[in-house]
Amino acid sequence: MSNFLLLGICFVLGIVFRRFRLLPEQTPSILNGFIIYISLPALTLLYIHNLNLNWQIIVPVSMAWITFNLAFRIFRWLGKRLNWTRETTACIILVCGLGNTSFVGLPMIEVFFGKEGIPIGLMIDQLGSFLVLSTFGIVIASFYSGIKTSGKYLIKRILTFPPFLSLMIALMLLPVDYPPVMITVLEKLGNILAPIALLSVGYQLRFTKFYDHKLDIIAGLSFKLILSPLFLFFLYSLFVQKDLSFQITIFEAAMPPMITAAIVASEYNLNKELASMLVGIGIIISFLTLTGWWYILS
Repeated sequence: MSNFLLLGICFVLGIVFRRFRLLPEQTPSILNGFIIYISLPALTLLYIHNLNLNWQIIVPVSMAWITFNLAFRIFRWLGKRLNWTRETTACIILVCGLGNTSFVGLPMIEVFFGKEGIPIGLMIDQLGSFLVLSTFGIVIASFYSGIKTSGKYLIKRILTFPPFLSLMIALMLLPVDYPPVMITVLEKLGNILAPIALLSVGYQLRFTKFYDHKLDIIAGLSFKLILSPLFLFFLYSLFVQKDLSFQITIFEAAMPPMITAAIVASEYNLNKELASMLVGIGIIISFLTLTGWWYILS
């Protein structure tokens, strides 16, 4: 309960700091940079090192790939029926086809399931969400914006992403025992991810022109927060046991839209306003929907 309260306070503080302009405009970029380059790699090095890698990781990792494929097919079809622009269609595919499995996902996993669920969440994020965004996500963004992207660019983007590098290092260090001082340092650097992430998310909230995109937002968030995790819940129930891995997988599937995907959408000029509102409104609603999913999974 104390962890949940901490996250709520940090989220509200982010909104307050922006409302009263108590922090500079570049604050989210600085906070996100700290998370990507320090806190997230630290958590990856700490928890992946103790993960038992076997065929069972296929189910958690496959979640993001299935969700994105589903989003692509549904929203491409829906976009044609509702006469969405190419930019709007691509924006919703990107932002609602991928979940916020790190910035919001990892803190929420710790709150609802404890730290033992974090390694599974990291695998979902690194080998699922991030790889999907860095490959198919960039291809979708390039295609709908008219920009051509080379295979060399995609490979470079993947290999130079700090959390992915730390994942590779953690896997190579599996046979090595970490010294106690290293574990302590990694824990302290990783533990501040949650409050910083929620502060950053709260600071970036935008509600401008909500009514202009009301139907788009309803369609995107209904898919991301309810329909896609519900589909995966029934799909995986047919093949796997309802253990912690199953719970974390569905819980991560129910995460709000991905912040990094919204950033990519903005970079490719794919309806920036809609991308921002999907993330902001999605996070607020997810506090309720994630609680509901936790009750279902428990």
